Amino acid sequence: MRHIAIIGAGVAGLTVAFRRERLGDRVTLFEAAPRPGGQLQSERDGGFVIEHGAEGFVAGSAAIAELSRALGIHERLIGQELTDSCHFDGRQLVRLAPGEAGRMLGFQVSSRALGKGIESFLGGMSDLSEALHAALGSGAVCSFGTPIQALRPVAGRWHVVPHAGAAVEVDAVVVATPAAVAAELLEPTFGAAAAALARSEAVSSVTVSLAHPRAAVAHALDATGFVVAEGAQAEGFRACSFVSSKLRGRAPADRALLRLFFRPSGDELGAMNDAAWAARAERSARRALEIRSAPERAWVSRWPRALPVFDDAHRARVAELEQCLAGSAVWLAGACFHGSGIDGAVRSAEAAARALGA
Repeated sequence: MRHIAIIGAGVAGLTVAFRRERLGDRVTLFEAAPRPGGQLQSERDGGFVIEHGAEGFVAGSAAIAELSRALGIHERLIGQELTDSCHFDGRQLVRLAPGEAGRMLGFQVSSRALGKGIESFLGGMSDLSEALHAALGSGAVCSFGTPIQALRPVAGRWHVVPHAGAAVEVDAVVVATPAAVAAELLEPTFGAAAAALARSEAVSSVTVSLAHPRAAVAHALDATGFVVAEGAQAEGFRACSFVSSKLRGRAPADRALLRLFFRPSGDELGAMNDAAWAARAERSARRALEIRSAPERAWVSRWPRALPVFDDAHRARVAELEQCLAGSAVWLAGACFHGSGIDGAVRSAEAAARALGA
């Protein structure tokens, strides 16, 4: 039995922990945040299911279907209720061809996946992270609110050094963090190949969910939502999801739930409070939809440098670092290394779990 440290308790880290504990390893999971889940954050509130992070995953993901069956939550998978999407050119909404919305938004998925839409879980995407966490048994120790200061090789093993508390000695390490965090942890041992990850681009996002009485929104909301033309993206507004129409069980029947996506500029991410973002979202929604009253509620989510950009330079940096890691008992796992989205995170985690051996 080996002792494996996993740094990061998002869906990738949780998946590795689940698989390796099932194979008999001891697992210690470190997470800087006070709770697991990473970018899977679902809030259930008064009949609403609010996604603060990922809204779903690419439909037909074999990796997530298999993981869901292993966790006993496969029956909670749900697909989109609608498939049509729209385009807002600054004046009106126009229907789009299947897959066109994803292309316009630059979704980093295969061309075969475009147009298939997304799947999610009945209680939100946190169903997955919560099930993974709940499935961990006595062989796993979860340490939340524990950022890691250093990884140090010592006599063929690794010391994982938290910012506070004693070092933990382990046989292998899985780094399931954002690329910038991985760069900081791995540079002292692996040098320039690790430091290069810090140069990889990642973009920030703000989303605002607005709840309205259904009767206050004139539009039929008979689509998944709309993307905003590049020339019409005032105040960073890029897209809107008709959540209450798109996915089952996301809002009471007499309410409309909209989720607006923004690309913040400059210091907006930290300088604007929730009220300011909610007001921006209300203005943006009214540009495209006839809405007869102010929103009843608003939920704001901020994601600084959370979306990795998978350009050729980033892929080359990951490949070079993994060559340096070969034989070191350190592995990378997660969407920022091996493919974007929740499907990419799970596939990367499953590969890392297999690479650790039988």
